[in-house]
Amino acid sequence: MSVRRGLRTARRALTLAAAAVLASALAAAVPAAPAVAAPGPSFTNPLVGAPNSADPSIVYSGGNWYYVATTWSSKIVMRRSSTMAGLKTAAEQTVFTLTAGPGCCTMWAPDLQWIGNRWYLYFSAEPSPGQGQRRTGVLESNGTDPLGPYTYRGILNLEPNGGWAIDGSVVRFNGYPDHFVYSAFRGGEQGLFIAPMSSPTQVSRNGARISSPGLSWERQGGAVNEGPYAVYNAGKTFLTYSASSCQTPDYKLGVLTWTGGDPMSASSWTKKSTPIFQRSDANGVYGPGHASFVRSPDNAETWVVYHANSSTSQGCGTTRTTRAQKIAWNPDGSPDLGVPVRTGTSIAGPSGDS
Repeated sequence: MSVRRGLRTARRALTLAAAAVLASALAAAVPAAPAVAAPGPSFTNPLVGAPNSADPSIVYSGGNWYYVATTWSSKIVMRRSSTMAGLKTAAEQTVFTLTAGPGCCTMWAPDLQWIGNRWYLYFSAEPSPGQGQRRTGVLESNGTDPLGPYTYRGILNLEPNGGWAIDGSVVRFNGYPDHFVYSAFRGGEQGLFIAPMSSPTQVSRNGARISSPGLSWERQGGAVNEGPYAVYNAGKTFLTYSASSCQTPDYKLGVLTWTGGDPMSASSWTKKSTPIFQRSDANGVYGPGHASFVRSPDNAETWVVYHANSSTSQGCGTTRTTRAQKIAWNPDGSPDLGVPVRTGTSIAGPSGDS
């Protein structure tokens, strides 16, 4: 080999080596795209069947799903499963038994919330049998396990003179303390009210009205706004609620958007003029409502969990079953729930749910 050819070969080898070093450096400098979490095990609606399956509340914590719903009894029962799909067959565990003070026989619309370093379980009930004054009570966990044990912490002072107040849940805002939203009658009309919380177990004043059932689709079978529950996206707070009578197949969901300012002022909220979730005759789903929302284990998805009937003749009783499906988001950031999925349709579980 000539000296000139040897020099060319050496230069080529050096160039290739330098390119390899540069490629390696660039690969180290640019992080790899995050892996997309696989969906969890598939399931079909109903996610949880009757009878303890109306007004569902669901959370994901410590690698498990926890589910609680209306029992119409003195018992508050919960299901736990490592996957959402597994809730269908998970055993019911009694986490608390109510007595005459909190409301011995009529528990419904529970809401499970993590606040500070404890779980709080809010519920609607009659404080005494046959009293007829339905109100909201709260339990506090003794530790960090959603299954308890729990201690009864009393009735929230939501309405003047201890009046009727149901379907409560906690809502959070940027720049404001936690508030409690609920449904009540004032002036003969059932609307949505909100009160500031002085602690997880009490409010600092009676609630203020933020919504009345004034639109025609909120008044089918009865003028009703109830079951408020917050969902958050793009730095915004949205408050979903149920409208019209649950005795009809036209029970449905609407939404309020917090526009900033004092949450106690009705002017700080705007109502969408049309429902966001309603009956689907084509899919055989009637009266979908009283929803809660939960993030997937990898925090990439938001799911709506709600109850519905499978017949137009079913109403507010124990025929209602819990359903779940993934939601999307509208261009303005508001929730897009789509159409209720037909029962028996295979649904891929939440991402990262394994």
